[in-house]
Amino acid sequence: MEKFNALKELIASAEKDATAFYDKANNAAGTRLRNAMQQLKVAATDIRKEVTEKKNA
Repeated sequence: MEKFNALKELIASAEKDATAFYDKANNAAGTRLRNAMQQLKVAATDIRKEVTEKKNA
């Protein structure tokens, strides 16, 4: 559950950059958003692996 909570925190922190990019056309925020999305992808993959291991144990 700890990794899932970290994922939620990543989403919350990326929301500010998403708003700045989409609403204010801030290109620097778009770069930060892309970085956050990559971190989310890695975190989600880790969670999927953990869930599969726990399910199959």
